[in-house]
Amino acid sequence: MLKQSLQQRLSQKLSPLQIQVIKLLEIPTAQLEQRIKKEIEENPVLEFEDTGSEDTEQEPKNEVSIDDYIKEADAPLYKYQTRNYSKDDKYEDIPFSTGSTFHEHLVSQLGLRILDERQLQIAEYIIGNIDEDGYLRREIDEIIDDLAFSLNFEVDEKEVLDVLEIIQDFDPPGVAARDLRECLLLQIRKKDLSDPSVELAYKIIKDLFEEFTKKHYDKILKKLNITDEELKDAQSEILKLNPKPGSSYSNPLSKTVQHIIPDFILEYEDDEFKLTLNNKNIPELRISNTYSEMLEEYSTNKKNQSKDTKEAVMFVKQKLDSAKWFIDAIRQRQNTLMTVMEAILDYQKEYFKDGDETKLRPMILKDIAEITGLDISTISRVSNSKYIQTHFGIFPLKYFFSEGMQTDSGEEVSTREIKMILQELIENEDKHKPLTDDKLAQILKEKSYNIARRTVAKYREQLNIPVARLRKEI
Repeated sequence: MLKQSLQQRLSQKLSPLQIQVIKLLEIPTAQLEQRIKKEIEENPVLEFEDTGSEDTEQEPKNEVSIDDYIKEADAPLYKYQTRNYSKDDKYEDIPFSTGSTFHEHLVSQLGLRILDERQLQIAEYIIGNIDEDGYLRREIDEIIDDLAFSLNFEVDEKEVLDVLEIIQDFDPPGVAARDLRECLLLQIRKKDLSDPSVELAYKIIKDLFEEFTKKHYDKILKKLNITDEELKDAQSEILKLNPKPGSSYSNPLSKTVQHIIPDFILEYEDDEFKLTLNNKNIPELRISNTYSEMLEEYSTNKKNQSKDTKEAVMFVKQKLDSAKWFIDAIRQRQNTLMTVMEAILDYQKEYFKDGDETKLRPMILKDIAEITGLDISTISRVSNSKYIQTHFGIFPLKYFFSEGMQTDSGEEVSTREIKMILQELIENEDKHKPLTDDKLAQILKEKSYNIARRTVAKYREQLNIPVARLRKEI
């Protein structure tokens, strides 16, 4: 049986302008210019603000009318494509040389070996699975299956291992290893094994590699019955080996270099701060007068308009609204960025004077949200992927946020300050007797930082510092 009922519900919907602002807040300055150019390409109503002088001669603009949009409906599809050239157009890619790649270097060495067609196919497949560090990351069984399913090529384990052994003799030494231990063994075998230090290094890698990586030097000394000096010499030989043999052949031209463009510029002179947005490459936008006048003209003359004309007028109106939203969204983005950064600057004023990390106050997103009256999610979007240029360096905004704790004297300090002290203690420790987490916690407690051992371990891990045993030197 059907029932009818009335229901009252509260719901909140974001306006197109709010959606635009949220999306633009997440974009750093480095990407904002491209986003604006993309919007201008998609919306003919938007155009760059003329910043030139009045005397500058401008190219005459073509008159635009609604009829142009009606005609465009019958235009060929290629006109709407980005690369709108026909098959008859001459278009050639200009070749350029970036040098030989790591994999090309390996393939070129195949010609120096006597291999039959079957071995050559296996070798090329193995090389194709070697990563940029020089390691073969696929299992032998997987390679056998790949050759069978992909190339309809039946091979057994011995055939693959024989070809792999040939490739492992290639330059650079250590290439095509399946793990670090094998990589180091391949390299040290090419050294002079008659040298006592090299021979001992070979034995350690071959038989006591786990003990060596975990720095259980006492066990190595006992099992091999050697002196501390002999172990040091062997360790020196091992440290000369390359754990990533492929890295020496990586092409720097093929790597993408990321340049940081600061979103804010902070200057400090005569005990005063000057904070500005980095708008150097951000163009000013405006609504095209041509389209505004055109819409006004057709809106006042609604009689005797065809269906196509009405649809074209509606299209232009939508584009005008979209352009206004985008310009307002850019303006709101800039205002929000400045509001948040000014609040951070005021909160961390003492730090920004000289960049002394010990002066960083504990600060979380909620603190800035309460100061600005903005939502925490907005503060998060602003601080994410944004940078500020100061007189002592460029920093991400996230750097200034940290939790806090109280000392025994009741003073609130940032966890970053504790991490700095922790790092300093470890850097200055006796490397033959490194400080344990318990000892570090005890020292911090003596300095009025009452934190538990597990917290010390957490901070140490965040600083990428290994445990005491792995920091120990012979």
